[in-house]
Amino acid sequence: MSTPEWEDVVEMPDELDDGTAEALAEEADEFQNMKGEMCPYPQVEAKKALSSLDHGDLLVQETDHVPSTENVPKAVEDEADAKVWRSGDGLYRIFLHKR
Repeated sequence: MSTPEWEDVVEMPDELDDGTAEALAEEADEFQNMKGEMCPYPQVEAKKALSSLDHGDLLVQETDHVPSTENVPKAVEDEADAKVWRSGDGLYRIFLHKR
C-alpha cells in the first residue's frame, strides 16, 4: 500500500510555475502578507479585499499556512478564480482573479 500524497488529500487549485508566479505578483492590484496568520483570518481578508477590487483585478496573498491554500480559494470561489504557487520552502502565494 502506498503512502497518500499531498494532492490525494487536499483540493488545491491549479499550481503556477515560478516565472509566471513572479510576473503575476509584480502586476498584482493588491498584495496581502498573511505569513504567520491562520484561518479564518486570510479568508476574511481576501473577501474584504475582493469586495473593493474591480472585475479582472488580481489579489495575491502570501502565506506560510498550508490550509489557507485550500480554504481561501474555497471561501471566495463565487467571486474569484484561484491559482496557487508554492516555493518549496514553505511559502505559498494564492492568486485570486476577481470575476
